Amino acid sequence: MPTWIISGRGKLLGTSLFVALILVACSFDFSALSLRDDFPTRPNQLQLPPPGQYYFSAMPATHSGDEDDFTSADIDNFEATVGHQIVWAYFSHNWFNGRKFPIEKAVMIRDRGSVPYIRLMLRSDSNETTPETYFTLDAILNGDFDDDLTAWGRKAANFETPLIVEWGTEANGQWFSWNGVHNGGPGVGPEKFVAAYRHIIDIMDAQGATNISWVFHINYADDPGTSWNAFENYYPGDNYIDWIGVSIYTLYTPMDTDMTDFRTMMDDVTSRLAVMAPSKPLVVAEFGATTNSPIGSASSWADAALADILADRWPSIIGFSWWNETWQNDDNPAHNTDFRVESDANLANVFQTRLNSPKILERPLP
Repeated sequence: MPTWIISGRGKLLGTSLFVALILVACSFDFSALSLRDDFPTRPNQLQLPPPGQYYFSAMPATHSGDEDDFTSADIDNFEATVGHQIVWAYFSHNWFNGRKFPIEKAVMIRDRGSVPYIRLMLRSDSNETTPETYFTLDAILNGDFDDDLTAWGRKAANFETPLIVEWGTEANGQWFSWNGVHNGGPGVGPEKFVAAYRHIIDIMDAQGATNISWVFHINYADDPGTSWNAFENYYPGDNYIDWIGVSIYTLYTPMDTDMTDFRTMMDDVTSRLAVMAPSKPLVVAEFGATTNSPIGSASSWADAALADILADRWPSIIGFSWWNETWQNDDNPAHNTDFRVESDANLANVFQTRLNSPKILERPLP
């Protein structure tokens, strides 16, 4: 088993309040403060990079569209294309394919020297914008899957080395069934989500899975864009969450007619996070732009994004993860979305150049 660089803590209550009081007393500007300094972690978690340095990672490839079927060869190909190794490999654990901890995938990733980043996807199928009929928030809260979650948490604890895990990906987006639109709406849906996420983490903690870094993963914009659906309403709290993750995309399909710059989106979301969870590290859990748009360049967009990140514009960021996937949107192949760096030599060159920065850390295995 490889030797990992780790540091320890127990869960701390009131971290956000303490940090906020210190900031007010000292008249610090959030934008000028590195929030990573002395940030505590649980035993066996992935340690955070030093201030001003970053982890680079990816969802390296997919073949079926279920975001869980990449191979070691796919990771090799991605790393060769961008010229850098990934710190974590990001994938979905879809419960419609089985509820057991994905040990084979996790071991494959670890044996390569990376950290498994698992999207815990309690859902019956991969359809979006539809309510869940089986793995519902009510069923989770009723304890219907406690045995499965207990077994999952025990296997995660036995894995021993670091894991990054999220449940309720992009909770503020109605494309996923755990969004409040599908679970009672205003005053009900977000509250159920918070209770369900806490329930899941409590079960995992009870199994001793202190090697997990828990992520609260949001979309940069709320959909629907109503006050009750704001991502802040879904936050389980500082005592449960270790990292904040955010998804930022533009040109999601080649048919899109509007291209939004990364800086605008990130400035907006970080201003809100500075109020909601000022002490928490931030990862760009997913970002991407299709390489075949007639109105904009994925390589230029990514280059501007990486330039701003590496200039420390958002000091709470500890890492970023490219979503390296392609998928079909309709019967016209020209309408396929393609985020893959392998499909665009200019995009590959952007990553090769930017990742050559001394601010990009090697993965933490010897």
